[in-house]
Amino acid sequence: MGITELTRSGQGVRRRLLLLLAVVAGFMVSNLYYGQPLLDRIGTDLGIPVAGVGSVVASAQAGYLLGLVLLVPLGDVVDRRALIALQVGATAVGASVVSFASSQAALLMGFVLLGVASSVVQTIVAYTAASSTPAERGRSIGTVTAGVVSGIILARTVAGGMTELWGWRSVYVLAAAAGAVLAVAVFRALPSDRQVRGEVRYWRTVGSVVVLTRSNPVFRTRALITMLLFGSFGVLWSGMSLVLSGPAWNLPPSLIGFFGLAGLVGILAASKAGAAADRGWGERVTGLSLALLLGSWFALSLGDWSLLWLIAGIIMLDAAVQAVHVSSQTLIVAGAEESASSIIGSYMVFYSVGSAAGAATVAPVYDVWGWTGASALGAFFALGALAIWGTDRLRRPKKPAGARLARTAQHAGAE
Repeated sequence: MGITELTRSGQGVRRRLLLLLAVVAGFMVSNLYYGQPLLDRIGTDLGIPVAGVGSVVASAQAGYLLGLVLLVPLGDVVDRRALIALQVGATAVGASVVSFASSQAALLMGFVLLGVASSVVQTIVAYTAASSTPAERGRSIGTVTAGVVSGIILARTVAGGMTELWGWRSVYVLAAAAGAVLAVAVFRALPSDRQVRGEVRYWRTVGSVVVLTRSNPVFRTRALITMLLFGSFGVLWSGMSLVLSGPAWNLPPSLIGFFGLAGLVGILAASKAGAAADRGWGERVTGLSLALLLGSWFALSLGDWSLLWLIAGIIMLDAAVQAVHVSSQTLIVAGAEESASSIIGSYMVFYSVGSAAGAATVAPVYDVWGWTGASALGAFFALGALAIWGTDRLRRPKKPAGARLARTAQHAGAE
């Protein structure tokens, strides 16, 4: 039974399978974040300057972007069960290369492979969206997104703790073992998806990011919102350590990592936003959440003299980001299930660009204007996202997005 038939039959995704997908997504996204607190240890072990190690670990993000463009669209062409299992299994290979690396070149190769394979996170989201019934799609995406949020937040804490006990290589031994075990688990658990997709051509699905952005205003609006949304997100998570380790607080890395736990509230926000989107409230949730995102930067701006305000701002920001993220994915996939991989992969390209922009700009801004300037930068990204949403709402009446996205994505994938 193919995904379309499964969805139309009303079966959707069983709860146990959904939880497995959330766990797999959490482990896979962790591969991109394990290395962030380990740069100094990796550089010391391999004799690489910190700046050099930073670029090597960043290569995992570059590999992830490459996977979004080249691998995730394969989900519209091949059996998604096989694709997910192979990508998860490939993370075990990449993590093994990293764990045994004895040179910068080997480390680079391992991180690139790990990043490319870890793009399976979005293949999983696309599978979840395509195989869920319309009434449960938002809630299902919210559950998987909760797993992703957990992986992002806990990865740094786990990596730091394991490194203190057994060294940095132990982190990637764990990642390799998890990839091997979970690859078998998902292949055994997921139903086969052998439906015929004769009209879909791979290289055209790869180019769907250009076609969707140029031709579909619904996708374009959501993609731009996402780019600015995760620009704001990147400013916080890349800049928070600057203020906490700086003169204002002078906290050690072990304590800084615990501040990320405040972001776990985003798990609840993701679930609730998905349920609201199922009821047709996706646009309303987006507007309110973007307003909350903007307000969170007022609380965060006080973080150089009050840790309570900083924690409150983290909670507000992460809840807002996850609510908008889940709402956007639910809206752009509705009615376009067979093109879900192309749509989600294209959408996540903007996520990657936004995250990179936030991370790249916060350090120089902080260096010149301090945490106040960094907070203004985060608020600028948030205000831009809110302005795009508001302009779009005023410019045209809202109609169901799914049919338009389906036609656009199918046109991109057809000969």
